[in-house]
Amino acid sequence: MSTRIHARTVVLTIVAVLAAVLATVWSMTLGSEDLGPVDVVRALVGAPAEPAHTFIVHSVRLPRALAAALVGAVLAVAGAVLQALVRNPLASPDIIGVNSGAGLVVVFAIVTSAPAAVIPFGAFAGAVATAFLVYALTWRAGISGTRLVLVGIGVNAIATALTTLLIVRFPVDRVSLAVWWQAGTLQGAEWADVTVLLVGAGVLLPIVLWFVRHAAVLQFGDDAARALGVRAERSRALLLLAAAGCAAVAVAAAGPIGFVALISPHIARMLAGPMTGGVLLLAGGIGACVVSVSDLVARTAFPVAVPVGVLTAAVGAPYFLYLLARTNRA
Repeated sequence: MSTRIHARTVVLTIVAVLAAVLATVWSMTLGSEDLGPVDVVRALVGAPAEPAHTFIVHSVRLPRALAAALVGAVLAVAGAVLQALVRNPLASPDIIGVNSGAGLVVVFAIVTSAPAAVIPFGAFAGAVATAFLVYALTWRAGISGTRLVLVGIGVNAIATALTTLLIVRFPVDRVSLAVWWQAGTLQGAEWADVTVLLVGAGVLLPIVLWFVRHAAVLQFGDDAARALGVRAERSRALLLLAAAGCAAVAVAAAGPIGFVALISPHIARMLAGPMTGGVLLLAGGIGACVVSVSDLVARTAFPVAVPVGVLTAAVGAPYFLYLLARTNRA
């Protein structure tokens, strides 16, 4: 993967970001009290507006809308990095158990009434530990993408089973929040969640962009990478750490929202060609758009609002099965 950015990719990335911004503004117009787009924009830019509108936009709808866009972006980047690192289109943090590992620690924190401040750190620890466990179990003098996906599916099942065990072993009043959170929801998103996402993205994305050019070199083997001056194990570990970290901050903010990390890189590659540094940014824009629109639909298109994770799973699961069947035929 190179860091070269083509003009077509730049245009597509701008379009994706604009689409995410439009979805964000549109999302803030809808709710228990509908607002006009002009009301939302006036509240956002600080122009004179109804105090009630300003309160609704700044305190209720803007944190949720920003959280949706950021969760989608970091999930898409995590999926793109993993797929490039192991050269397997089925690799994504929710398929290979990274999200479930983060979710297991977060559910444990919720049911044991741990302070909310420890949840992002717990999610990060769970995601990183799971990623390196899958990596270690897959390593056989190299990484096979198919083997990594199969091992990841097994680890994912174990983490999910342990999470279920926690839920059934603790009192209902403690697990109700964990059950709702497990579905992947942005309801109740606050500025603290946005802060976690911004800090996580600000730290991890530069690492990804700096080391992403090493991903292509690593495909030719560690000896070839060393001959080209690339420290293979360090680059592979840092990319894996960064991808797990991106998934972790998303899980800490919104729960395990599935299939966004799988689908967004695929859409980016279909639009802009093989994965490059520029396509990685495009995937982030598409991920932001996918979650923003999905959350809008999930909370407004049904008689009762549903978690956004339910909607992404309904769309993403058939697509995953299609990819799996296509991979088996190859």
